[in-house]
Amino acid sequence: MTLALFALLVAFGSFAAGLLGALTGLGGGIVVVPMLTLLFGVNLRYAIGASLVSVIATSSGAAAAYVREGYTNVRVGIFLEVATTTGALVGAALAGLIPTSALAVLFGLVLLYTAWRSFQPREEHLTLEPHPWATKLRLNGSYPVAGRMQSYAVQQVPTGFVVMLVAGVLSALLGIGSGVVKVLAMDRAMQLPFKVSTTTSNFMIGVTAAASAGVYLHRGYIEPSLAFPVMLGVLGGALTGARILGRANTLWLRRLFTAVVVVLAMEMLYKGATGGL
Repeated sequence: MTLALFALLVAFGSFAAGLLGALTGLGGGIVVVPMLTLLFGVNLRYAIGASLVSVIATSSGAAAAYVREGYTNVRVGIFLEVATTTGALVGAALAGLIPTSALAVLFGLVLLYTAWRSFQPREEHLTLEPHPWATKLRLNGSYPVAGRMQSYAVQQVPTGFVVMLVAGVLSALLGIGSGVVKVLAMDRAMQLPFKVSTTTSNFMIGVTAAASAGVYLHRGYIEPSLAFPVMLGVLGGALTGARILGRANTLWLRRLFTAVVVVLAMEMLYKGATGGL
């Protein structure tokens, strides 16, 4: 395979990953890493390094559009970013100490959990009393619904903060942006509306990834010839996803995404358990 064909295939796959990541708030890295490792034979650490760069591109491409359209809760994102950035620095420090086979198994488990959560029903929590911290920090907000702004109240702020610490560690260890954990914390614990959770997650994952990408760059795990087509592909997918999120019914996307995630998870678990990575 020539270098040009390799870059083209990687960019095409990354575009699909960025599109799904932008629509679901999970970040394209959760597809990019196993795609590079399993389909193209890229070393796991280099795949994670390229994925972290792509996660930054995803956030940069989608976040501005989401903020402009009124979906993203910027105050919640900035508050929780303190926790995720701290966790990312801890995870980046641990990354060089953990064998790639163990990382592959951990990645597979995260993928399976992602698939399971995709099938859980979600409710919009709009009428509850806000948590005292949410009122004090002015975290409550509103988002557009059917041409009008719908208010919502933020719940369980301390729980969300702790979960974000875990999300930051996973982001650095696995290069995925840990959007699944971020969305879980905001959608389930803090009870933000789902579209607010996904868009705020996209707003946050770039900062989290940047905190750990610097460590990977210092260790030589970011290869420009790999990271560049991944970044371009994910950025294009993220921009496309940001344009269609407001009017899209993402149920069919979630089902497709879940099917892909399950296949990738089983393959990653097999490769990790047998030492194939």
